Amino acid sequence: MSLAMIIMAAGKGTRMKSDLPKVLHQANGKPVIEYVVETSRSLSPEHIVLIVGHQAERVRQATAHLPVRYALQEPQLGTGHAVMQAERPLGDFDGDVIILSGDAPLVTPETLQELIASHRNQKATATVLTAELDDPAGYGRVIRSPATGDVLKIVEQKDASEEEKAVREINSGVYVFDAATLFDLLSRITNDNAQQEYYLTDVFGICFREHRKISAFSASDPDEIRGINTPEQLREAEEILRKQR
Repeated sequence: MSLAMIIMAAGKGTRMKSDLPKVLHQANGKPVIEYVVETSRSLSPEHIVLIVGHQAERVRQATAHLPVRYALQEPQLGTGHAVMQAERPLGDFDGDVIILSGDAPLVTPETLQELIASHRNQKATATVLTAELDDPAGYGRVIRSPATGDVLKIVEQKDASEEEKAVREINSGVYVFDAATLFDLLSRITNDNAQQEYYLTDVFGICFREHRKISAFSASDPDEIRGINTPEQLREAEEILRKQR
């Protein structure tokens, strides 16, 4: 089956304390986004779509040598809104789409291959990559049924109850969807939340109401799902990248 990749690279990264777009910060001499594109290429997708927004032209220039298509998110109205922008550059693509974060360079090709295999074996509408963290603060939580283990919802930390915040299984921000289903679901989400943004995770709420199968695949190494939001996290990621490569 055909495969395409969507990489989110539109954010500002204010906690990096720098004017540079977050995905252009260097990790061991190479922009963070380049690691994510290289991992994507290793899966031989038909298309790689980079969602750009903050300092879009600067990100385009830094990635011009890479085999990617661009989609502009302007203004930036949330993760769901970002992925909506990929519908046009993907055109009539028919197949599965993996959604990646441009500031999370540690996920490996092997884990993504296992994620796709799980998604297809489960015949799921969507599959989310998860991990168990000792300290899940800052991440969206994956809420499962105590009885069946099925995923009931994915909730952003800022919208989570105290009980939900205690859950250690987190949403990595990496997903697999059938392309046509993804864009149909995105056309139906709203921005009725605290931030007035379109959350990509809200598509799961529609899936659950319509009794669609949502699968979760847990990464064996939680380090792989780490994002980079601060200079300290960038230094930690550099150490892990050196060991990976």
